[in-house]
Amino acid sequence: MLRCGKFSFDLARPLVMGIVNVTPDSFSDGGLHASTAAAIAHARQLMADGADILDIGGESTRPGAAAVSTQQELERVLPVIEGLRGIPVPISIDTWKPQVMRDALAAGACMVNDINALQEAGALEAVAASDAGVCLMHKQGVPQTMQQQPQYQDVVAEVSAFLRLRMAAAEAAGIARERIVIDPGFGFGKTLAHNLDLLRELEIFGALGVPVLAGLSRKSMLGAVTGRGVNERLAASVAAALLAVQRGAAIVRVHDVRETVDALKIWSAVNGSGQ
Repeated sequence: MLRCGKFSFDLARPLVMGIVNVTPDSFSDGGLHASTAAAIAHARQLMADGADILDIGGESTRPGAAAVSTQQELERVLPVIEGLRGIPVPISIDTWKPQVMRDALAAGACMVNDINALQEAGALEAVAASDAGVCLMHKQGVPQTMQQQPQYQDVVAEVSAFLRLRMAAAEAAGIARERIVIDPGFGFGKTLAHNLDLLRELEIFGALGVPVLAGLSRKSMLGAVTGRGVNERLAASVAAALLAVQRGAAIVRVHDVRETVDALKIWSAVNGSGQ
């Protein structure tokens, strides 16, 4: 069970989270949906394509990305959230900043997707004061430098231990377990080998007792394996989403919603869970 405000999911089938980047510099679609009107139209198309959740982000977190101010991020995302008010799927705000969390939740978002796992001062309180869902993600380092030299003794054990601690902190702050999702953070301070280990052992994260989100769509790890450019990774992205679901992911965060939804319909039909 996952609860995000007035929305709840029984997780009988995998969910698809559609990505809406209201940014000029995201690694895959930077600038394509940077205006409010374009972002709203894109969000509505993803919903029509079958997205179960829409993830709105106003700051790129790609490797090497520059930070943006709280005010700039709010100016990007709030008009989009307000323009989507009343849609029949939950809106997630992709941010690590507590002020953006609070304002986005007040505007109608009902989930927080935080690459910083609510470690910023005030972040736990911002989510605890609401009835929103939250995704706690692992990363090593900061986006500006995280891919320069990531190191682990045992990446699966270390990421799992970190997420367990952040779940405990969230629950201690008053965030009910049915509101919590975890994300191992593919590509966030990980080499290709680290990413492949995490995907190979993804079932281990399911043992933590909350839904697992996998964000693999169009990422550089897929380019490293296939040799394809960022806009030529559709097949690899769908394959990675299916592999993640086979290994227990409850949610896949993707750019290509329609194709992923179709692939998961086949997966569900074969596995008897239906749609």
